[in-house]
Amino acid sequence: MEIRTACKSDASEICQVLRRSIAELCHDDHRGDPKILDEWLRGKTPETVTKWITNPQNDMLVATLDGKIAGTACRHGNQITLNYVSPDARLLGVSHALLMALEDRIREEGGDRVMLESTTTALQFYQSRGYRQCSEQKQKFGIIAWPLSRQLEAGSSLC
Repeated sequence: MEIRTACKSDASEICQVLRRSIAELCHDDHRGDPKILDEWLRGKTPETVTKWITNPQNDMLVATLDGKIAGTACRHGNQITLNYVSPDARLLGVSHALLMALEDRIREEGGDRVMLESTTTALQFYQSRGYRQCSEQKQKFGIIAWPLSRQLEAGSSLC
């Protein structure tokens, strides 16, 4: 697996990964409800992804397996805004590798805490990596968003 910074030419493939991950892996969140899926997927277009990639305040990564994008993650400061894996790469450590890469970058910039909003689908994944709920859950795209945070230890990734 290779983790690298996303580039504009990745936008369409990233978009496909995002849309498939949401539709195929996040059933605990959308429960097959077409209204929720439509709302959640609405902004997941190659044009929007290109804006995320080119925003100088974002740090967007991709994980590749055999030359194909297997997952993507993004941060804005110490806030992780995306972490999605292709259904084809589920349970291969892609989300974990992306999370560690973003945490390392936050740590390298002197950050000591990372925050994110988890889906219900990913909640156990983040909790098993030391993330804890830091405020009341809220609704986002018609699903529950779980605000989580984790204190980063200086100099080392959580394995």
